[in-house]
Amino acid sequence: MRLFLLFLLVPLIEIALFIQIGGLIGLFPTLAIVIITAVLGTFLVRSQGLAVINQVRGSFEELNDPTEPLAHGAMILFSGALLLTPGFFTDAVGFALLVPGIRGGVYRAVRSRINVQSFEYGARTSPPKEAGVIDAEYEDLDAPRPKGPSGWTHH
Repeated sequence: MRLFLLFLLVPLIEIALFIQIGGLIGLFPTLAIVIITAVLGTFLVRSQGLAVINQVRGSFEELNDPTEPLAHGAMILFSGALLLTPGFFTDAVGFALLVPGIRGGVYRAVRSRINVQSFEYGARTSPPKEAGVIDAEYEDLDAPRPKGPSGWTHH
């Protein structure tokens, strides 16, 4: 039900804002603002996105929990979608999500509502099925080797 209300209210808010702002400043300045916010938003999303990618990479290299940088990356991606969507309300929310302090607050609010049961890092290895048995491939180095070419190449 909440999602339905969101899809209903956001376009209504955008239409109302377009009518109000367009009536105050005119059609072409309104369209110019929409285009400028899309261009500026694209630039900001790209620069902040690259910074977050570096943070995620650093988390993996230092074997730290990458949850927070990944969440920031998702919020930056979402803000980019909002900034490319024409409208004043979506632009305001999109620009707000580009502020690291606001993203941190959103992350803490969402994290407080999620209970993580376990967290594993790296590849999971399973123990051998039978103790003392190791599954491997081998080559007998004492076996006689054929003389001449290996057969891998043709003359």
